Amino acid sequence: MRYYFAPLEGITDSIFRALHSKYFPGVDRYYTPFLSPTVHRGLTAREAREIPRADTLTYEAVPQLLTKVSEDFLWLTGVCKDLGYQEVNLNTGCPSGTVTAKGKGSGMLRDLPALESFLDDIFEKAPLPVSVKTRIGFYDKDEFPAILELYNRYPIKELTIHPRVRTQFYKGSVDMDVFRYCLENSKNPVCYNGDLISLKKVQAFEQEFPQVEAVMIGRGLVGDPGMLSPGGSDVAALEAFYDELFAVYTDVFGGTRNAMFRLKENWRHLLCKFEGSEKLGKKLRKTTDAGEYKAITHEIFRTLPLREEMQPDW
Repeated sequence: MRYYFAPLEGITDSIFRALHSKYFPGVDRYYTPFLSPTVHRGLTAREAREIPRADTLTYEAVPQLLTKVSEDFLWLTGVCKDLGYQEVNLNTGCPSGTVTAKGKGSGMLRDLPALESFLDDIFEKAPLPVSVKTRIGFYDKDEFPAILELYNRYPIKELTIHPRVRTQFYKGSVDMDVFRYCLENSKNPVCYNGDLISLKKVQAFEQEFPQVEAVMIGRGLVGDPGMLSPGGSDVAALEAFYDELFAVYTDVFGGTRNAMFRLKENWRHLLCKFEGSEKLGKKLRKTTDAGEYKAITHEIFRTLPLREEMQPDW
């Protein structure tokens, strides 16, 4: 089984990925939060940080692209090739309202003729292999057979299925019946993504679906960073990881305050791994002082026991 770290916007940036791979080995591949190419044909400073030369990285990375314009996709794919990347990933799964309103992400699933035209162009001209991360529909799971039939026309390197429709966002249950349908009918290799929040759940998935060769884990790995590591989420490693994240973000953002606010979203997930975190978690969410932030986080690491399995509050 291959293990991928899913992209989470605002969390799994290049700094997080590098330090996670340092402290918690076990991930085979990291996907970047989506990059949105435009007609201006240039990378922003943030985008340049997300995709440095591939040979400078200590881990394997795949750039994820978010666009409905094939010319923009092809331009950025060419940039990724020049930087030494071996694959790009097309995002047709993002459920964000600001994304889907522009017809991107899972918004592409509402207009299959337009998606077909887009795929025709990129698979004819793309200079790198293209994988796809998708949902099973926009409004209803009954949309998926037509979506899969369309994907089957193309040599997709790997098709990652998140078995929810867009309108669910990340709520409700994943639809494993639709995932089984995908396994039975996809002509491309299939990767699974969705609600794998513990090693126990990953192992149960592997036993139920031995034919699946890869899983992609997002929120589960943010909340339990050492899930796939030989030593698990050792609390000393967690503390060292978050201390270094704070130090590097302080340097990059030019101050401790911005670094603190940058990490609060991470903590929303990580707190789910600690027993009795409600009181300190509330203090952490409210604080606006970086010194107090560090004191609270150290108290969490040094006084609260780790749960065997995280208990998500999302």
